[in-house]
This record gives sequence, structure tokens and C-alpha cells, in this order.
Amino acid sequence: MSINQGVMRIGEVHAELRKDFPDIELSKIRYYEDKGLVQPSRSRKGYRLYSERDLSCLREAIRLANEEFVPLRVVRLRLIEQGLLDDTPVAPSTRQAARETKSRVVSIPAPAPQSETPRPTLSVVRSMRDQDDTTEVPSGEPRSLSISEFLQVTGLDAKVLNQLQALGLIVPTQVAKQMTYTNQDVRVAAIAANLVERGIDPRFLGSLRRVADREVGLIDELTQPLRAKGSGVSPEKARAITADVAVQVGALREVLRDRALREYLGD
Repeated sequence: MSINQGVMRIGEVHAELRKDFPDIELSKIRYYEDKGLVQPSRSRKGYRLYSERDLSCLREAIRLANEEFVPLRVVRLRLIEQGLLDDTPVAPSTRQAARETKSRVVSIPAPAPQSETPRPTLSVVRSMRDQDDTTEVPSGEPRSLSISEFLQVTGLDAKVLNQLQALGLIVPTQVAKQMTYTNQDVRVAAIAANLVERGIDPRFLGSLRRVADREVGLIDELTQPLRAKGSGVSPEKARAITADVAVQVGALREVLRDRALREYLGD
């Protein structure tokens, strides 16, 4: 396939990119694909096929990363905002998928519910959170729960848990070949369970994670000068300032959201 037909092989894309970025390596294109910065189609035989849009997407991604030193997670958001990239979940590479399979899939069934025991409700989770505030303190040790304990405490269905993990909303940790969950996972599950009970499809909740990622990317961009060489700011002070900036950004986001919601509801 040639560039004139609008579909290119990876070698042709590499040649085009080298006109603007002579030092670009072929492996960088594959790396950007793994990071979700370009989404080429595939031929029947599995070859990557790049469109003109994909080529433009790569050009802009390389420019942002190399010339403006924008973090890759922010690069992806910029590409989506410019219409060069679709806002779809990043499909992991084969090797990455193999590593993450165990952490993203619940391999045991949920405990069989007992008819005489009501399903735990959101209030139960809130009650536990009120009694255990370790998740509120960054330096504190989070409580560790096994899969069965987590399902029992949250009342989540195993299928819903699988969906939330696939969306990256709940991120368990593997300890001694066993998946464990923290109080922060419990808090996410509590809110998600409440929304699911209201009829919300769990798949739509993935957009909230992208909103959070976008906010972290903004914070990273705002505080980048603190981590630049020659800034004269110690790592400890940079972290403290970044934490304060995060609080202020969160407060501003809350005010703007409330204002937009009032306008939407007509209040």
C-alpha cells in the first residue's frame, strides 16, 4: 500500500516521519501505539495499516513529547481534543495483556448469597469508611482485603467487579500470588454500586477515570517547572507544592462543576 492510496505500512510511516524527525526510530512508533497515541487498523494478515490521520496523529504526538516536553498521558488528551485520536480505551499489547490478565479478572465466583442475610448496602461501606480513615491519609497503611472479603463488604457482583477492573476504576494489587484490595477500592466500589443500582451501565463509568487522568495530567503540566533542571526546588518541596496545587485545582473543578450543573438543571 502506498501513501497515495491513504493507507501505509509502518515502514512507509517511518520514512515520512523521518522527514520531520530524522532521529525517530521504528520502535518509537510501536511504543506510541502501545501507549494509545495512535490507533492503526490491521490488514487480514495482521499488518498495521496507517491512514493520513494516523500519520498526522504521530507527527503531533512526537512534536508535543519532544519539543514541548508534554507527558504522554497529556499528549493523548491533546490528540483527542484536536480530533486526531478517538477517545477509546487503550488496548494493551499482547505482552502487557498477558501480564495484566491476573490483575484484571476475578477468577473466583462471588460467595453464594444467603437468603436470610441482606445484601450489604452503600451505608455499610460508608460506616466502615467512617470508622477506618486510613485511606484519607496518604502516609497511612491501606487496609488489605481478599477478593472474597471485598465482594462481601461491597456487595458487588463479580461480573460488575470485572467490568470496573477492566475500566481501570478498581486496581487490585497482587501480594503473594493473591489479589488484594484497599480501602480506596472499597470507596470506588461503593459509589459505583450505588450508580449501578440506579440503572447506570458500568461501562459509562470509564469516562470518569479519563476525567481524573485528565486532571492529573493538568496538574503535572502546571507543576512541570518545579521538576525541571535548575529550578532550585527540592523534590520534597516540589511534592508539597504539587499536592497544594492539586487541592486548589480540585476546589476550582468543584465550583465550576456546581455552576455548570445549576445551569443544566435550570436553578
